Amino acid sequence: MKLLEGKTAIVTGAARGIGRAIALRFAEEGADVAITDLRLDENTESLVKEIEAMGQKAKAYASDASNFEDTEKVVNDIVEAFGTVDILVNNAGITMDTLLMRMTEQQWDTVINVNLKSVFNFTKAAQRIMLKNKKGSIVNLSSVVGVHGNAGQANYAASKAGIIGFTKSVAQELGSRNIRSNAVAPGFIITEMTAKLSDEQRKAWEEFIPMKRGGTPKEVADVCLFLASDLSSYVSGQVISICGAMKT
Repeated sequence: MKLLEGKTAIVTGAARGIGRAIALRFAEEGADVAITDLRLDENTESLVKEIEAMGQKAKAYASDASNFEDTEKVVNDIVEAFGTVDILVNNAGITMDTLLMRMTEQQWDTVINVNLKSVFNFTKAAQRIMLKNKKGSIVNLSSVVGVHGNAGQANYAASKAGIIGFTKSVAQELGSRNIRSNAVAPGFIITEMTAKLSDEQRKAWEEFIPMKRGGTPKEVADVCLFLASDLSSYVSGQVISICGAMKT
């Protein structure tokens, strides 16, 4: 039996990178997947086709995850199309890196809204269905930067640290209804974003990592699969780092 057979998952920010890998991994394990991203394009279209080719239901939704009303509508549309929500993966996120002395209010607000408020928005909307079902798994994408901080990323670090506090609080609030809430904290993961770094920059990162390599989106997706599935039925309120021992 597949680990997520018969379940419906929402994966936000799923057009590329880690979100895309999570959506595909969940579909491989039998989940129907609703994917969201800020806009629909060839990436979301191809992802839907890949999932459907596995024999699973998939649909893409344009979603401004930082907007409360828009998120409510998207989740309602998903429930109407799929019937329920069993798993929520809050993956949508951006970076606007700069030193605090140069950071503008707009750079702060945008990162906080997209990275942190989006988690509140989707969790608030999805919990209604999960509470009715008396079951559910919420997986939030934080970062090792949210655990340890990083110079030049005060806004990003604050948003990802906020996700951890939110995750733990939700786990305590919803645990009695069999709804679990966990976070993963990826480190240096090889994505389109990190591919833009120079060879010298990548090598410097890899030398800093005890396992001497960057992680892959699939390796993040595998941990999310564990947390979404019944294999982690007594795991809630936890933060799992996926960083090759970069931060311990």
